[in-house]
Amino acid sequence: MSHAHHHHVDPDAGDGKIAAAVAINLGLTLAQIIGGLVSGSLSLIADALHNFSDAISLIIAFGARKIARRPANADMTFGYGRIEAVAALINYTTLIVIGLYLAYEAVMRIAAPEPVTGWIIVAVAGFALLVDLGTAALTYRASKSSVNIRAAFLHNMADALGSVAVMVAGTLVLLFGWTWVDPLVTLMIASYILWLSATELPKVARILMLARPAGIETEDVIAAMRAVPGVIDVHHVHLWIMQEHGNALDAHIVAAADTDAGALRRAIKSHVLDAFDLHHTTLELETETDRCIDPLIIGH
Repeated sequence: MSHAHHHHVDPDAGDGKIAAAVAINLGLTLAQIIGGLVSGSLSLIADALHNFSDAISLIIAFGARKIARRPANADMTFGYGRIEAVAALINYTTLIVIGLYLAYEAVMRIAAPEPVTGWIIVAVAGFALLVDLGTAALTYRASKSSVNIRAAFLHNMADALGSVAVMVAGTLVLLFGWTWVDPLVTLMIASYILWLSATELPKVARILMLARPAGIETEDVIAAMRAVPGVIDVHHVHLWIMQEHGNALDAHIVAAADTDAGALRRAIKSHVLDAFDLHHTTLELETETDRCIDPLIIGH
């Protein structure tokens, strides 16, 4: 899910617009489900479920965004920022379940076609297109500072394309009676949902698994620290994504004799901040006489 940099933005900016986006998406979902049941359109119900998942993802992202602002405490000493990664994991897992269900239903509908009312599909999908574009407009500003909200924004833009596809399916049913187009479009929507989830889940997993930040090589960070005057060796290095807007570094530094420990620590922190945008750095300084015995360079 990009390079992590600090963004100085109002944490409450856009909350009202996001809440409004949630409300209209839930209303749209209800309208699409009713339209799909009345018209017999599986693609319309598929689009409804996708919109519903987007509304739920917005709710989860909105709640996680609120929780993430809480300060660190004795229970959560790192703070609550990683709750957004947990929220993203829930959202994408739900999308996978929905995508698999829609694919199954589409295959069953191809095997046993059912009558479809094209004009209802076109009307409801057209309304959905307007709502998707409106929701994208409401979340656009907040999407610039939040990975969670940006994912929801991109979902809505993709939903707009999905609504166009459903409208095309309804039009083909009206003009030519091609009812098979409806489950075909459903398969396309399901494929998109599964593709999106498959590409985004690894990014979320990297945050939860404390992986190194994308775009930063651990070996480069180690080399940069070793290049600082006064550093003899570096070991027990940990480099990880702490939360959405912050990466962290932890390492043991073997300092040369008669080195000012405070000055060396400041020099290393300044160097990795400038070179790799690492704002949260913890360093344990050792001397050659009391250094770790046979240490691992990376990890413990």
